[in-house]
Amino acid sequence: MKFVIERGELLKALGHVTSVVERRTTIPILSNILMRAVSGSLQFNATDLEREVSEKCEVDLHSEGALTVSAHLLHDIARKLPDVSRVELKGDIENGRLLISSAQSRFALQTLPAEDFPDLTAGEMSHEFMLQAHKLKRLIEKTRFAISTEETRYYLNGIFLHVAHAPDETSTLRAVATDGHRLAQSEISLPNGASGMPGVIIPRKTVSELHRLLEDGEREVIIQVSSNKVRFEIGHILLTSKLIDGQFPDYARVIPQNNSKKMQVSNTGFAKAVDRVSTIASERGRAVKLNITSNRLMLSVNNPEGGSATEELDINYNADDLEIGFSARYLLDIMGQLESEKITFLLADAGSPTLIRDTEDSSVLYVLMPIRV
Repeated sequence: MKFVIERGELLKALGHVTSVVERRTTIPILSNILMRAVSGSLQFNATDLEREVSEKCEVDLHSEGALTVSAHLLHDIARKLPDVSRVELKGDIENGRLLISSAQSRFALQTLPAEDFPDLTAGEMSHEFMLQAHKLKRLIEKTRFAISTEETRYYLNGIFLHVAHAPDETSTLRAVATDGHRLAQSEISLPNGASGMPGVIIPRKTVSELHRLLEDGEREVIIQVSSNKVRFEIGHILLTSKLIDGQFPDYARVIPQNNSKKMQVSNTGFAKAVDRVSTIASERGRAVKLNITSNRLMLSVNNPEGGSATEELDINYNADDLEIGFSARYLLDIMGQLESEKITFLLADAGSPTLIRDTEDSSVLYVLMPIRV
């Protein structure tokens, strides 16, 4: 194998794929990246056995071949080479080396055989559909903050992507995440080809990797789904991931349907007020009490060790007075996802879940459990 590639192209491709490579692993080949040069192009593959990222790029190919080499070492070398240089890479199979030369620099890296590299992409995908990159990115951004990090409830450690059916018989592609304290839901019109797809739980690490690779654009992302894998094709980049093998809970049961107490408040004003009063809260609690009366909201925090803080806000509210507490951090996480100037709280009582909605965007909703203050 021998080829020449622009340093910028090499660095960009390595940047896309090496993020899934663990720096410390008990399986040596998982520290490596697979390079396969064939038909005028070069394909990089990296995996941690749960996810695999591959990318193709054009090279000046002199001879075909394949080998694996330390991913982070090659990336570090490419990063330190001169900006506009060209890089020659040559496989010395007999001595198990990859020879790298650029300008006056020479490197020789140890390699492992390409045939030992695991292949995560094998297997048929039952459903395929396309989605614009900015729509997929939005689905992820609106929900990923609510993914659980509690490993004992592994089935909550990802985003549940599935087809949802409304009472009026319209169908949507819906993303849901919950950690038991809060729930985030976002949906879009059902893309062609997605009908009948199995509901899948995309792992947290895959969600983070996908979000990093996606751009805010009109480019179509090809999504393929099976019962145990999901694959995203983003231009020349292919991200394949195993799915979480578990049953996502019936989340619809925790979404309030009859919360009759409606409070509307300025998003920006409310978020800033919560941030200010929570400054005084202890790191452990960080709870904020909401005292809601007719068209008036009093936010308060009382920390026996640090003091107290209060702030008043004008609101639209005409129901019975209510006193309820929430985690300041959870409130701020949700406020950061709502884009309208006005947000709507639908409340029941101090011990029941509260529904939070974007006044001008019905495609997202959030549920937040209260806490005792």
